[in-house]
Amino acid sequence: SRSLWTCSVESSMEYCRIMYDIFPFKKLVNFIVSDSGANVLNSWNQEDQNLQELMAALAAVGPPNPRADPECCSILHGLVAAVEALCKITEYQHEARTSLMENADRVGNRGRIICITNAKSDSHVRMLEEFVQETIHEHNKLAANSDHLMQIQKCELVLIHTYPVGEESLVSDHLKKELSPVLTSEVHSVRAGRHLATRLNLLVQQHFDLASTTITNIPMKEEQHANTSANYDVELLHHKEAHVDFLKSGDNHMGGSSKEGTFKETITLKWCTPRTNSVELHYCTGAYRISPVDVNSRPSSCLTNFLLNGRSVLLEQPRKSGSKVISHMLSSHGGEIFLHVLSSSRSILEDPPSISEGCGGRVTDYRITDFGEFMRENRLAPFLEPRYKNDDSLEVPLERAKDQLEKHTRYWPMIISQTTIFNMQAVVPLASVIVKEALMDEDVLTCQKTIYSLVEMERKNDPLPISTVGTRGKGPKRDEQYRIMWNELETLVRAHIANSDKHQRVLECLLTCRSKPPEEEERKKRGRKREEKEDKSEKAGKDYESEKSWQESERLKGLLDREKEELAEAEVIKDSPDSPEPPNKKPLVAMDDLPGPEKNKGPISLLSLWSNRINAANSRKHQEFIGRLSSVNNKAELYQHLKEENGMETAENG
Repeated sequence: SRSLWTCSVESSMEYCRIMYDIFPFKKLVNFIVSDSGANVLNSWNQEDQNLQELMAALAAVGPPNPRADPECCSILHGLVAAVEALCKITEYQHEARTSLMENADRVGNRGRIICITNAKSDSHVRMLEEFVQETIHEHNKLAANSDHLMQIQKCELVLIHTYPVGEESLVSDHLKKELSPVLTSEVHSVRAGRHLATRLNLLVQQHFDLASTTITNIPMKEEQHANTSANYDVELLHHKEAHVDFLKSGDNHMGGSSKEGTFKETITLKWCTPRTNSVELHYCTGAYRISPVDVNSRPSSCLTNFLLNGRSVLLEQPRKSGSKVISHMLSSHGGEIFLHVLSSSRSILEDPPSISEGCGGRVTDYRITDFGEFMRENRLAPFLEPRYKNDDSLEVPLERAKDQLEKHTRYWPMIISQTTIFNMQAVVPLASVIVKEALMDEDVLTCQKTIYSLVEMERKNDPLPISTVGTRGKGPKRDEQYRIMWNELETLVRAHIANSDKHQRVLECLLTCRSKPPEEEERKKRGRKREEKEDKSEKAGKDYESEKSWQESERLKGLLDREKEELAEAEVIKDSPDSPEPPNKKPLVAMDDLPGPEKNKGPISLLSLWSNRINAANSRKHQEFIGRLSSVNNKAELYQHLKEENGMETAENG
């Protein structure tokens, strides 16, 4: 079995490996070993920040001096050295202070102390916390009077109590708590071995905002059976920004438990062999360095070698139904492996999705341009100079921004067809100033001019941009359009009258202009009556024409019915010799002889349609007998040539 020292070294090295893989720059670690004294293994310099330097330094650390007093070996030496190291200025801090010059005090100095030890009890842990708090306080005093040191602004103390497997822990866990404005502390009690490695793996994710992705169904050939292959899984760590699209879309069904522990969550993505061309892929929205969780396993080494040889791997989201969605891609650049995030959602260049309106269909006429201007006016920005309210209390910039956003959204229709005033250029001056918290005299004058211009538009009877979507006919009348416009403008102004007295003045001006003089109302009433009379006369004329057309069609239909009856009687053949002579058959009626009332004049009427139908029916009838056409007194002589051929008289038959 391995000792607590070996387990601690292996786990801490794994912590540093993951950090260096994902953040090769600007994330610094200072390694300190504490026994009878503090052994600092590396510095804050970038060239010392790699695993090779740390492994070489750890190999040079021997066991504690056997002739030294065991009571002298303490973790306190290392904690003091850790606080001293945090007060030292790093290269990055020095560059930032040099570039800011007179504003050098803006450069922050925050750090974290991870202490892996074997504590004796909870009281021992509290003693360590108090010791670190006092040490930070003392060193901050020294740093305040030095140009080569920086005061610690924020420090996180992470105490990890590790103990052998099979023994009971004498130290209890506790969550992060604040010991002072500068120091916070948390305690983890963990068994040695894989439990300690798992806990540090979880901590590195928390400390550097990392997330886990498991690649499943990776095809690999078996070593023992070369002709067979099996599917393997590899877990990768990366920055959590690679999962932002999942969080936005709410796709939580892909989450699962990591193999390293049930308290960790991982996103599962499948190895994909697409048939599409790489040109058809969506654009990349981000690339993040990765680090395998189990770096020495065969699946992890095969995957990394595959990628470092210039190959790429597409990853798809596992779905129970529907088409595959390729959301990520693994590829290497310059000897480093990156997880690329491919855009799998709606592009920002596409039209926005429509709002479902149920039975009424879908709405797509958003005020997109106006909303862009609205966002520009309400964007957040740094607020350097403090401002005070009327009661001399300090104004919080975030609260002020929320208050402004609330004022701008008291009345703000989202759809073009739901508003009239926001589609009118003449109302823009009033709408832009009425949302202010306080109006100046110039603002009140601007609002009054806007209202007077609207009154002038109504007097001239100018058209308004009223939406007629979903309405039949010509839409509302002109005076009704202006009534809608005035009501909406009053709603906008009333939403802000509580801001100041000058907002009330704008509302009073609006209400005064809305109440028209009696002669104006009388003129409007006469105009409405005239329009109603014209509409009635127009409707009566249309009714008369339709009634006349219907009577003509009924008369023609009666004539045609009688004609059909007579034709049917004429075609009845009697078998008896005493049958009466056949009646005169009516000659075929030509199309041109029909008395068309209004032939070739404008749109075709119902009468014309019926006439054309009857003419078409008559044109299909047989031609008249030639004998009847040349008969005398409706008698035609039959078999005229028999007498000439036989030379004898025959009886005349009629």
